[in-house]
This record gives sequence, C-alpha cells and structure tokens, in this order.
Amino acid sequence: MADVQHFDIAVIGAGIAGSALASALGGNDLAIALVEAQSLALPPLPAERDLQHFDPRVSAITPRSRLLLEQLGAWDRIAAYRQCAYRHMTVWDAEGTGAIEFDCADVNAVALGHIVENRAIVSALLARVAASADITVFSGAPLQDCQRDQAGGGTRVLLADGTALEADLLVAADGAQSPVRDMLGFRTREWDYGHRAIVTTVQVERPHQDTCWQRFLTSGPLAFLPLPGDLDRHYCSIVWSLQDTLVDDLLALDDHAFCAALEQAIEGSLGKVLGCARRFAFPLRQRHAVDYVRDGVALVADAAHTIHPLAGQGINLGLQDVAVLAEEILAGHARGVNPGQLDLLRRYQRRRKGENLLVMAAMDGFKALFEQQSLPLRWLRNVGMRGVSQMGPLKQQLIRRAMGVG
Repeated sequence: MADVQHFDIAVIGAGIAGSALASALGGNDLAIALVEAQSLALPPLPAERDLQHFDPRVSAITPRSRLLLEQLGAWDRIAAYRQCAYRHMTVWDAEGTGAIEFDCADVNAVALGHIVENRAIVSALLARVAASADITVFSGAPLQDCQRDQAGGGTRVLLADGTALEADLLVAADGAQSPVRDMLGFRTREWDYGHRAIVTTVQVERPHQDTCWQRFLTSGPLAFLPLPGDLDRHYCSIVWSLQDTLVDDLLALDDHAFCAALEQAIEGSLGKVLGCARRFAFPLRQRHAVDYVRDGVALVADAAHTIHPLAGQGINLGLQDVAVLAEEILAGHARGVNPGQLDLLRRYQRRRKGENLLVMAAMDGFKALFEQQSLPLRWLRNVGMRGVSQMGPLKQQLIRRAMGVG
C-alpha cells in the first residue's frame, strides 16, 4: 500500500454538496481532500440553447441556497453562464377545480427562486475548489474501502488506484447510494414510493412566463420548470413522477407520441409540446439515516436523506446541511477543536435533522393527499387549495417557507 496521506477533512463526492462543502472550508488553514470516483476533467459548458444542449438534471435553487452560493463565490459564474429566475408558480389538481398561485410580488421579492442546470452549479463550485491551495482533489478512482481507526487515528480511505488517505473527519457527500454510509454501517429508514420520475428537456409553443407549472395527476405530479430560451424558442425541464407500472410504456413512445402525451397531461398550458430531448427515468425512494454522525464521520445531503422531488427541496436541504456543518467545523477550528469530535458533529445533527424530517413529512403528506381518489377527500383537497389561495397571510407564509426565508 502507498504511504497514507493525512488530512484534517476528507470529503467523499464532488457533486453539488461535496464541492460546496470543500469550497466553504477552503482558505481556513485546514488540509482538505475532495475525493470523486469519476474524472473531474469536465468538458466546457455548452453555449447552445437547444434540446440537445441542456442538462436534463436541474435544480430549483431557493433564495437561501442562492445566498450560500454567493458566499462561496460561485453564483456569479452560474449567472454568467445561464439560469432562469422563476417569479410565479401555478399548481392545480387534475381531479377538480382546486388551484393555487404563488407570485414573488406577494412577498415583495424579485424571484421565488432560480432553475439552474446541475452541471453549471458543479462547474462553478469546482472552479472555486481549484482556486483553493489547501484543497487536494483526488478523482477518477472509486472508493474501495473505508474504515474507522478504533485506536482514534481517524478514518482511513483506500481508493481503487491504491491511494490511501486518513482524515480526522470524513464527510460522505457521495449521494443516495452512498458507499461511505454503507461501508461504515450507518442505519437508514427507507421505502419505495412505487414511482419513477421521467426527466427531460422540452420545447414548448408558448413562453413559460418565468413560471413553474405543476399539475397533480392521479398517477403522480408533473412539473414544467422554466429554462432560458429566446424570443422564438421556449424551453422547459420536466419532472414527471409516475406510478412505476406506467413509466416503461411512456419511455417506449417515439418523441412525437411522448410530446403528445405530455401536452395532454399538462392540459396544453404552454401550447404544443414541439419536441423533447433524450428521456431518463430514475426510481423514487425515501431514505433517511437514523444518525447523520458518529465519531469522525458525518453524512450530508442525499447521503443522509432523500425525498420526493415534487417540491424540488432535495438539493436545498443538502446545501443547508453543508452550510451548517461548515459553520460548526469552522467555529470549532477557531477554538482548536478537532473537526471529527463527536460533540461538534452532534451540534450539526441537532440543527439539521429536525428540519429535514419536517420537510420530508410534508412532502409525503402532499403526495398521499393528492393520491386519494375518494370523492369527499377530493372535494376537501380542492376547497383547501382555493381557500389557501385566498388567504393572504397564510399564502405568504407558505411562499417564504418554500423560499427558505420563512
């Protein structure tokens, strides 16, 4: 085995959460390793705005998350590339007349949030990582083994190329199928939703009006998220959550037939669906770690929790994990506290676990509510949506909560 390289903190996973955490910790006299299984020799971001050049993976970034990206020095780079502010949300029930409208003017805000391609966020954060002399990047070699040194020497990591690392604190930011979480035996509570989500980019006939459109169908919610276009071409990213048994038939359709099905599902709200990019589908599963931390190890973002994408809160919860963990680490570092100390890590867990569980419960509640088909519940659901839409203070509170500023 090669000589073991020691770091104060090793972050496993260089996606949005891992790159953000490394960026937040950089420049503070800490030796940081950022480890990514895939190569980070990323191609340049495409300038073209057409169906084939948008990233099918997008995130709805709240103002709270945007503030963190600004503090990390990444937002200007994202904005200089492309993003689409959404100022309005239209949500309606396919099984009735219930609808609710949210507008940034209701809370005197410039925007409710921003739709950003995931690769643009990662690219901007990795540029900040590259500018930090105290961050060492290891990429292109998957994690092979991960073990906690029982003698108190930290956590050891072995990569497939033979690289051996040791860190006082190991942070798992390696996604929903986290190898670190599994190798170190963190327990989770999880279940399948019985749904898969189809994601792709579509071109629509009419302007999206800087609006997120979401229709709750009996088979699952469908969202059209606005993307930057031009005067003659209008694009949206779609997330269509469907009962698992319905997905394969939709994926098997040719593009013309799929666009027709999509247009019908959204009730033609944006006119004709003129075309679509390649379609992808992924299973939806709720997962929550029983504990986020143990001595010398912490889980963040999807490694700690995954939720239904119907409100786009997953990445925003993950970024707030990052913000809180970085704050606790840096506060401890200023006092000379080892970043892997369990008391320090438990403060992070206390601050994040409750909020994450609250949002997860709310998303599950929404999903369950809109799946109910009994006439009394459908009636109550629609009356409730109309009632909330007419109650200014309650609607303002809901908007602020969704923006992460409530």
